[in-house]
Amino acid sequence: MRRRTLLLGLAGVAGAGGLAACTAETGGGTAGAPSASASTSAAPILASTKASSLAPRPITAPYVPPPGAAPAHAYPVGRRLLPLSRGDRVLPTTVFYPAAGVAPRSPAPADEAPAATGRFPMVLFSHGLTSQPADYAAMLARWAQAGLVVVAPTYPNTSYGAKKLDPPDIVNQPDDASHVIDAVLAVGDPLAAMIDPNRLAAAGHSAGGITTVGLFSARRDERLKAGVVFAGTDFQAVPFTGPSAAMLFVHGRKDTTVNYSAGHTVFEAVPWSRAMLSVTEGGHVTEAADFEASTSTTTEFLRWSLYGDAAAKARIPEAAATGGVATFENQL
Repeated sequence: MRRRTLLLGLAGVAGAGGLAACTAETGGGTAGAPSASASTSAAPILASTKASSLAPRPITAPYVPPPGAAPAHAYPVGRRLLPLSRGDRVLPTTVFYPAAGVAPRSPAPADEAPAATGRFPMVLFSHGLTSQPADYAAMLARWAQAGLVVVAPTYPNTSYGAKKLDPPDIVNQPDDASHVIDAVLAVGDPLAAMIDPNRLAAAGHSAGGITTVGLFSARRDERLKAGVVFAGTDFQAVPFTGPSAAMLFVHGRKDTTVNYSAGHTVFEAVPWSRAMLSVTEGGHVTEAADFEASTSTTTEFLRWSLYGDAAAKARIPEAAATGGVATFENQL
């Protein structure tokens, strides 16, 4: 069978619950996915996908970005593969970035395109279990078109095609993610020169959403100013910590892999500026009907939280209302 890739790339295989109650789903046209027996490696840490044990917290440290303006025009999108690793953990990393020239109508990435001039914020994106960065290209290219460098590692033991699927390895992924940020900022080519190291964010889906939460809690990377969590939940029920940041959660109310209540409870536990886009008929993956609402909302959120663009912040509720497919809790 041919492997299925959905619009947002949130392929129908992903993580859930507590730290990493992640199992490989079979079927659904996902060729090459692990069989049901392969998921037994997760058994020691399988947890309920019900709400997290994190307690709701009031907003005690609102995030206020330095004022600024995001680019007023769209960019062509370049793509580059970086052969990164952390010790014996191989982390091939796909980078989507604003390219030089005039933006086409479609943000389809061009390999090794010349980089645009200027300095841009960077977003570290983490894929879901048995997914890969290419699955999310439609959304990541939109972010790059809007003036963001997107850095997406392929994790060694949770990605599609991994030699040995090991869902509990999610505990190591926040450290992988921070290492990738270090490595990209140190790369001696124009790609590193175009990144503003003071404007960094993290985002991820499902197992990658758990990884993202870990970067703001148990494995806090204090360089991060914002986070976007798609269909994710908490990282070992460790409270959010460190300097204030802005957090946006996107979750389907009919998600049966990571229950909506698990994601919403983690949203309520954020002590900083926070918002949640709840897709009324949404499941664990982004479908055609909610792609535009999810992508536009996250784009405006990142343009506000990283560029400090007040106009982008004002557009977030309008983006969330696109198509009437979702409700929006706005505590930004």
